Amino acid sequence: MAKIREVLQELNPWWKGKFILEFKERQIYKELQEFMPMPQMIAITGLRRVGKTTLMRKIIDDELKRGFDPKSIMYFSFDEFKDVEVREVIREYEDLTQRRIQDGKYLLLLDEIQKLSDWENQIKGVYDTFGKNVKIILSGSESLFIKNRSKETLAGRIFMFEVEPLSFKEFLYFKGVDFEPIGVYEGELLTLFNEFTLTLGFPEMVGISEKRIIERYVKESIVERVVYKDIQKLFGIKDVSVIESLLNILMDEPGQIIEMSGLASELNISRQTLSNYMTYLEESFLVRKLYNFSRNRRKTGRKLKRYYPAVISVDLLFRDDDLSKSRVFEWNVVNQLNGEFFWRDSYKNEVDVILPGENPMPVEIKYGKLDMKGLKRFMDKFGVGKGYIISYNRQEEHKINGRVIRVVPAFKFLLSQDNYDAK
Repeated sequence: MAKIREVLQELNPWWKGKFILEFKERQIYKELQEFMPMPQMIAITGLRRVGKTTLMRKIIDDELKRGFDPKSIMYFSFDEFKDVEVREVIREYEDLTQRRIQDGKYLLLLDEIQKLSDWENQIKGVYDTFGKNVKIILSGSESLFIKNRSKETLAGRIFMFEVEPLSFKEFLYFKGVDFEPIGVYEGELLTLFNEFTLTLGFPEMVGISEKRIIERYVKESIVERVVYKDIQKLFGIKDVSVIESLLNILMDEPGQIIEMSGLASELNISRQTLSNYMTYLEESFLVRKLYNFSRNRRKTGRKLKRYYPAVISVDLLFRDDDLSKSRVFEWNVVNQLNGEFFWRDSYKNEVDVILPGENPMPVEIKYGKLDMKGLKRFMDKFGVGKGYIISYNRQEEHKINGRVIRVVPAFKFLLSQDNYDAK
């Protein structure tokens, strides 16, 4: 295994000369910048390959341009160093650069920090000892390390940011496309939306359309890395083949309402084990869970839940039948909206996404034929005056009993500054 010293030299090229970074605009980076002057640590989480390390390198690039001493910036990844200690890395850094971090100002960027056992207390110790001198940026591919174990240990010491897969707007930035005014570019934007769908939200997939490449990327860079490396090591599971089978079921049929007992029986595991496995997939950002909307929060937690994977089956992605295209379209839009709620009543009236707020906004997603039954039922039940149908390419407006339902193409809805008032 490579030594810490050698890796430090390799990962910190700015110590020796000019650092060049190619960076495409990400919406979350503006949020990160606002918190850089604060003394608290910053933690960046998200699914593998969504660009967390690139954001860390952008922070480095900006600080260098502001005149920060290059040798006072240290980046280290613990992806292959789960048995070392943070202080050991710092000692090697100090020895290499002939510096002491208690003197002066330093920027420490620690990637894949959750690989370390008891990392929270290690980081807490460094922060409490050197916090006045050091700005600490952390990154990890699982949210569990932030949500559970670190809450008490790092309370008041950390701000957390989740990096989502690319949004459609970010995809256009990556392509260097001018999309304003939207009305002028509608034809081009529809074509680009189809191209965007093939990326599955991964920056490295922009410009890639070959099924074979996409399939291998999803399998080797995402699914196998998360399931067989991250989940297996983090949760100490010897046989993760059942988790992979579970994920494949969700990837083949995104948006399922899961009946836990039946699926557990199908997978030949207990209901509790299935519940645990679903949690592992959620905390590793591979699955999004939507709750059945209710104004009563207690009822929301007890009702049915719908699950969408972060990535879908590549076979499904490339199928030409209307059902497959509809499933892919719905999956894409739900994830782009960061859906948290859907709605379904006892009569099986449904709405795909409910955007929360003082006045909840129902959003139905329809690739082909329009169906307003669920929307109208929701709007009547909850006294909502406006609803949306996100379509593939249709735009129209319907006024029914004093209520308004707007049909908006997905590309236009997602590019609007205010999705609630998309024109």
